[in-house]
Amino acid sequence: MSIRRLAAQLALVSLLLAASGAARALTLRVQPDCGETHRCFSSIKAALDQANADRNTRWITIKVAPATYREKLTITRNKLRLIGSGADRTKLHFNAVAQTAKAYHRNGWGTPGSATLTINASDVVLAGMTVENDYDYLANDRLADTDPAKIGNPQAVALLLDVDSDRVSVRDSALIGFQDTLFANGKRAHITDSLIAGNIDFIFGNGMVLIERSEIRSRVRAAAMPRGELQSFVAAPSTLLDQRIGIVFYQARLTREAGVPDGVVALARPWHPTTRFADGRYANPRAVGQASFIDCFMDAHIAPAHWASMNGTARDGTMKDVFRPQDSRFFEIGSYGPGAVRRDIGMPRQGLDDIAGIKRVLFEDWPNER
Repeated sequence: MSIRRLAAQLALVSLLLAASGAARALTLRVQPDCGETHRCFSSIKAALDQANADRNTRWITIKVAPATYREKLTITRNKLRLIGSGADRTKLHFNAVAQTAKAYHRNGWGTPGSATLTINASDVVLAGMTVENDYDYLANDRLADTDPAKIGNPQAVALLLDVDSDRVSVRDSALIGFQDTLFANGKRAHITDSLIAGNIDFIFGNGMVLIERSEIRSRVRAAAMPRGELQSFVAAPSTLLDQRIGIVFYQARLTREAGVPDGVVALARPWHPTTRFADGRYANPRAVGQASFIDCFMDAHIAPAHWASMNGTARDGTMKDVFRPQDSRFFEIGSYGPGAVRRDIGMPRQGLDDIAGIKRVLFEDWPNER
């Protein structure tokens, strides 16, 4: 066989592999001083645009060099790895806030519209990066409620796991914000060896999320808070009743920033999102949130009651409906540390504590890229 004929056949095989989706994985690079080429980009967005446009079913890896990137990004391509050079070296940030971020969202909802990074795809790996929403929450929190400059919707999401996300893996990363840092609004996610920092409901949503071997850091408030009043809430799950697993913390460390007082942070409160039904718009009665804390360290900032109630929209449009933790699917076992001692508020004694069973459900049909 001639060399020319062999080359032609190899080229044909390569084309057939690409057409069948069996082509070799593709790696793209991002670095600020990179001249734009077909595989090297000076912004993460440029690399994502190429990846999102790729119709092949192969894995694409985007390797991001050490730098600070001010970008607002969305991943819509399945089988994508976004790999930084370490959470302390590769930092993605933006400062959108719910009050003014409606235009970013398909349905005009400001909270998800504020996200610095949105993942709306399956089989996505995020590793070695900091993702931050650096909206100046504290400056707004410091204003008096009567100050006309104070905005009423200061939610500022760092990472949104959107409705079509599934099998998302976050490793060795940091998710940083204040109110609503991580919005789990998709299917399944696994977060390991990472940092999640915030204050108000900073891990929330109806998705299925296992947060393992990670630091959960409560951040300060700037508002003057009455002594003894709860200041912050770690989680606000809105898990639907037909979903057994919601937000699970396993071997996590619940820590605090300097300035967060003792006994002022609740583990979770039940979020019943305002939903439009045939007979009106009110808090979804089927969103009975599930949260489990299994074998977690708790510092002294955790409130003695551990859990809190949350108001929701009543049928008359007011926020008078009160949803209690006792009526939710909240559970903890194996807690230790100065904040582990809890006051009995009549919580049910049964709950979701089978970590092996949780992992079987979470990792069913999960690819090896975990």
